[in-house]
Amino acid sequence: MNDKSKADVNIELMEREIVSGQELHGTISVNYTGRFDSIAINSQIENSSDIFNYTSINGKKINHQYARLSIFKDDLKDKIYLEFTAVTSHNPRNGHTNAKFRVAVIQEHKEVASALAYIKILG
Repeated sequence: MNDKSKADVNIELMEREIVSGQELHGTISVNYTGRFDSIAINSQIENSSDIFNYTSINGKKINHQYARLSIFKDDLKDKIYLEFTAVTSHNPRNGHTNAKFRVAVIQEHKEVASALAYIKILG
C-alpha cells in the first residue's frame, strides 16, 4: 500500500543516522484488522553478525540481547502503537554501515503483513 496511514503495519525510525552506542528510537503502528498471534521486530546490520539490543518497549525497560523481538498479541492488550529503543555496539569498518529493521505481523507461524525501515550506522 502506498498510504502509510492505511498500511496494515508500519515502522518508523526517529533517527536516520546513529553512531555506536547511541540509542535508536522507533515506533510501530499496527492497523491489521485480521486475526494475528504476535508481532516480530527484526534487525539486521549489513555484512556483520553484530546486532541491536532492544532496551525498552513502551517506556518499560527490557534487556533483550537478540536481533529478533517477538511480542504476543495478548501482551499488546489493545495497543496499536508501540515505541521501542534499541542500541548497537557495531563499529563500521569503512565509514558507515547500513542496517534495517523489519516488523512483521504473525498469524499461526505465517507472516500476514510486514514493513521495513533503514538506518545508517556511522563510524
